[in-house]
Amino acid sequence: MPLTVTLEAPRQSEVDALLTLSGEFAAALYPPESNFLLSVDELEAPGVLFFVARTAAGAAVGTAAVVPLHPGDAAPPTAELKRMFVHPDARGEGVAGRLLEAAESAASAGGIRRMVLETGPLHVAALAFYRAHGYVEIPQFGQYVGGEFSVCFGKDL
Repeated sequence: MPLTVTLEAPRQSEVDALLTLSGEFAAALYPPESNFLLSVDELEAPGVLFFVARTAAGAAVGTAAVVPLHPGDAAPPTAELKRMFVHPDARGEGVAGRLLEAAESAASAGGIRRMVLETGPLHVAALAFYRAHGYVEIPQFGQYVGGEFSVCFGKDL
């Protein structure tokens, strides 16, 4: 599938539809207290990089955000991958890989040396995807510590 991945503003109707689908997917698997989805306001915060994958026709089919962690909280400079989601109709087309590649590349260019993320044990495809892209399971961090449904991963960039 011809695809572009670019930095975009998260406050767009097409993107909002993807974020809503992402939230519905998470809510179908986990209780509310185990869903740590960033709002559009949080995705617009200074320093957050928000990526949108679009088809050749311009349809938004995936999202990912890079959220730098506070310097005092992590060494080396670390960012968290958030709101990684691909529309169900576009899965299996390489969208997630392209989004991850763009996110890691931009993070690295911005001085980030480590990427971390949280997903859930019922996201079997996500667990396999991250492992296949060099992420290794790490101890729970930040708000995820003690979370029954939190599986954390990290990767040096």
